[in-house]
Amino acid sequence: MLEELRIQNFAVIDRLELAFGAGFNVITGETGAGKSILVDAVELLLGARADPVVVRAGSERSRIEGLFKLDSRARLTVQPLLEREDLVDEEDSEYLSIMREVRRPGRSSARINGFPVRSEVLSEVGGALVDIHGQSQHLSLFRPRHHIDLLDRYADLLDLRAGLARMVAELTGTQAEIRRLRDDQESSQRRADLLRHELEEIRAAELDPAEEKELLDQRNRLANSEQLANLAAEALRLLNGDESGQAVPVVDGLMAAAAALARLASIDPALTQEHALAEDLAQGAQDLALTLTRYAGEVEYDPYQLDELEERLELIRTLKRRFRAESIDELLAYAERAAAELQGIDAGDERMIELADREDRLMRQIGDICGRLSRARAQAAQEMSAAVVGELADLRMEQARFEVLLGQAEHPAGCIIGDRRYKFDAKGMDDVEFMLSANPGQPPRPLAKVASGGEAARIMLALKRVLTAADQTPTLIFDEVDQGIGGRIGAVVGEKLWSLSDEHQVLCVTHLPQLASYADVHFQVAKDMTSSHAATEVRQLRDDNERVAELAAMLGTAGAAGLQSAREILDAARTIKNSSN
Repeated sequence: MLEELRIQNFAVIDRLELAFGAGFNVITGETGAGKSILVDAVELLLGARADPVVVRAGSERSRIEGLFKLDSRARLTVQPLLEREDLVDEEDSEYLSIMREVRRPGRSSARINGFPVRSEVLSEVGGALVDIHGQSQHLSLFRPRHHIDLLDRYADLLDLRAGLARMVAELTGTQAEIRRLRDDQESSQRRADLLRHELEEIRAAELDPAEEKELLDQRNRLANSEQLANLAAEALRLLNGDESGQAVPVVDGLMAAAAALARLASIDPALTQEHALAEDLAQGAQDLALTLTRYAGEVEYDPYQLDELEERLELIRTLKRRFRAESIDELLAYAERAAAELQGIDAGDERMIELADREDRLMRQIGDICGRLSRARAQAAQEMSAAVVGELADLRMEQARFEVLLGQAEHPAGCIIGDRRYKFDAKGMDDVEFMLSANPGQPPRPLAKVASGGEAARIMLALKRVLTAADQTPTLIFDEVDQGIGGRIGAVVGEKLWSLSDEHQVLCVTHLPQLASYADVHFQVAKDMTSSHAATEVRQLRDDNERVAELAAMLGTAGAAGLQSAREILDAARTIKNSSN
């Protein structure tokens, strides 16, 4: 619960410190005194948008601080948020402090337990601590799109609905990928056809990284076969001599020299090495002559083989130009990349099948959750309608009929339930609208079309009463939600709001003395006009005399009669409260 609230330089508040109680806290005061400014300050503390206009004139910054005492229920909700953001106060886990500061240039900052926090974290923690029902909140009753939220809150379906929202988000992502793949399918198919053609071309060539050099060497030999034969014959003539006998055979000469050196070495051993050298030269020349003889016999001119070689080399050159490759290795590397890309494109078809299966599975799972939500809503709608009718009877609308209308629409692309498909969104497949018949004999019609201002206020209070009874938020704040309510019903409203304090701390800003009479803690707001700058002051009324005087002022009745009426109102409320305890 909110134990302490400190406000500095906020709107018309100069400096203010309040200590709230655990029960029903009521704030009263003349119109314009600044009652709702206190609620505005709490809203800012809990994450509302910071506007520099709230900074008090003549000041540079506004500062609001709140101290919350956490019971077991509040810790269950808030502690996980604090642990997630590393905001736990290790020294005192029973209390939580929040500070919000707004500077005139427009910058703001926030701290929880002394740690700076982002605005979204502040709003999340604040929402778990306090629920504020403002003057304009009854307008949500006239917006049917909000009715499903009120029903789900009553039926405690928000967790199940959050799970549905996550599943719908997954479905949305899956469908987006399906659309992207489908849009890319035509261009991907063209690309796949090109890749297959290119791969067939390269693979049909049966390329070998080493063959190009071998082909070039073979072509060079065939293209120069006549010259090669002539040069080989000349080398052989020099080694072996010719038939005319005019040339001295090199092989014969080297062999003769080796024989002479053999005789010399037998006489002079010093020439042994020279004899061995001559032997080697003679043997080498003889081996060379044999090799050249074989080579000359193999060299031949084959124009058909030369044409085949030229065709093969031209194929390689064409492929290299087409695929911008410098070598056969680069051609083969391109083929590997093309094969991998083609495999990826082919896998796209498999991916499409996989995504379609996932879409179907999600549609069925979503249909299952939508069905569960719809059945729970139908049950809760009956219970909620009966509860609201009961509350309206207490608020002098005994003949009113309140219904929660649920509807679904089939859609060919909707979630799957059995053999049918239904339109849906992240909240489910139900359309929810509140219906009202304020007068006997009239059929229920949409709430926005039949409720007058006073009726709307009472319906809103009835709904708040029904909804907040199941609300787990520790602190509930009502800001003049009794607008349009007369004094005759004010006491009933006061009793109903006071009864909520069994499970919640309740703060209420009101102009009705009958409602204020049920306060456990009563604050009076007044505006001090004696200084150069008007300032709002708040004080707690601590005894019956002070409370009676305030209630009399609210009644607008002067003198002893007003005080007597006020005391009777206070005594009547006290009697009802005592009888309920």
